Amino acid sequence: MKLAESIAGSSPFYSLEFFPPKDADLQPKFFATVEKLRALNPLFASVTYGAGGGTQENTLGITARLAESGLAPMAHLTCVGATEERIEAFLTRLNEAGVTNVLALRGDEPQDSQEDWEAGPFRYASDLVRFVTHRFPHFGVAVAAYPTPHPQSETFASDRAYTRLKLEAGGDFAVTQLFFDVREYFEFVAQMRALGVDKPIIPGVLPIQSLESIRRILSLSGGSIPAKLYLSLEAAQERGGPQAVRDAGIAFAVEQIRRLLDGGAPGIHLYTLNQAETCLRIAEAVGPL
Repeated sequence: MKLAESIAGSSPFYSLEFFPPKDADLQPKFFATVEKLRALNPLFASVTYGAGGGTQENTLGITARLAESGLAPMAHLTCVGATEERIEAFLTRLNEAGVTNVLALRGDEPQDSQEDWEAGPFRYASDLVRFVTHRFPHFGVAVAAYPTPHPQSETFASDRAYTRLKLEAGGDFAVTQLFFDVREYFEFVAQMRALGVDKPIIPGVLPIQSLESIRRILSLSGGSIPAKLYLSLEAAQERGGPQAVRDAGIAFAVEQIRRLLDGGAPGIHLYTLNQAETCLRIAEAVGPL
């Protein structure tokens, strides 16, 4: 089943994002985390995939096992620098494993790319969306969205137009990049609706684990954090150290989720960072959806 069908028939829900462990020795711990988070009754679970296919085999193996266990998996798929043959081969293997939903992403250009570096046949994520929906029409396809525009977008308007293009190319729904001001999400949704987009837009929520982790994630994603929130995290660090920062991050995520759901968000996509206890504490504090 395409995930869009499940979303349409669901009341507010959680979905989860995991990253695959790099070493096979870490897989038992990873799947123990997955089992703990079944308590959230997630509508689906996505598994990341490195740009250039850096974790392709891990993504394939993890999503296959999730499918076997009864969870609805969604495999991330990046296309930057990829050939059609490689993308089709990976999609074929996913299909054989019973995984028929993907999150179609462009991915980042190689860090050492030169000016003459070629993106290949998939210059944009919309190219990948068209390819998947044409070659594997029974697949469900999600796309990424950016309440704070993508770092490479020239304007807010161009970013919104490109998000619409990905959905018009065949994307079933969108999952947002992390953000920390719920007004950004609701403004983004309103702008997309004004452009004629009526497909679901699921907000992605990242529980803040530490000052160091949020600095790193923001530097990679190009996102931003409200000054008031950042100052409160610094105050927590001075007051009680890393645990106080974690507690403050959890409290903020709880409030963020409540406001998103009260405002009509269809569900919450939790960026778990493979941390079960944090996510369970958040869900307990939020209460029944």
